[in-house]
Amino acid sequence: MSIDIHPLAPQHRSGWQPLAQAYKAFYRTPTTEQEYDRAWSRLMAAQDVRGLGASIDGRLVGIAHFLHHGSTWADRVCYLQDLYTAPEARGQGVGRALIGAVAAQARAAGAARYYWLTQEGNAVARVLYDKVAQYNGFIRYDLPLRSDA
Repeated sequence: MSIDIHPLAPQHRSGWQPLAQAYKAFYRTPTTEQEYDRAWSRLMAAQDVRGLGASIDGRLVGIAHFLHHGSTWADRVCYLQDLYTAPEARGQGVGRALIGAVAAQARAAGAARYYWLTQEGNAVARVLYDKVAQYNGFIRYDLPLRSDA
């Protein structure tokens, strides 16, 4: 079994959407069809956000969405915004391969740091994250900016 890591391209839309929907469902984030369309458009433009896919035997089984941004202390850092592996492909190295591929892109772009967030109770993912990265103990807060949020 070989995992093929590749940029998301137009032909991946039909495989991407069920993975994106499962990701959003896991985090209990209602998302409209219009929001999926806009997200896909941004990923295809590959300007602000970028996407990688992981395929096994030609079937998309994992996705990673990431972006680079400036920070106070570095010109460029890389944020892994979304990472999802289809349940039937878990334990085969898909998540690790996607994390590594984003790290390679972050290094190539000159990023000083590469980071991501997950929910405290995401025990399955945290087993992998604890193997490949360092947990720094940060707690995230969100303040809604829209009145309908």
